[in-house]
Amino acid sequence: MEEQVELGIKYSGYIERQKEQVLQAEKLEHVSVPHDTDYASMPSLSRQAKEKLDVVRPRTLGQASRIPGITPADTAILAVYVEKLRKKMDTNK
Repeated sequence: MEEQVELGIKYSGYIERQKEQVLQAEKLEHVSVPHDTDYASMPSLSRQAKEKLDVVRPRTLGQASRIPGITPADTAILAVYVEKLRKKMDTNK
């Protein structure tokens, strides 16, 4: 019992970070990526990321984040792009 308490205290920061990462991953699952997204037009994405995203055509940011070779930075760039599109569509209504 004492060992469990000690381990809980020792790893509490790590456990909290893991919980935050899980929550973030769950949010990404609900953010849609338009099927007609032109990945080639995103200058901040690496050539490799553009090619992989163009082939796979992920439906959500969560799917995009799980593509081998797609980095967290690539996912963040895509998230910014999707958010800009969403805001643009909202203002056009």
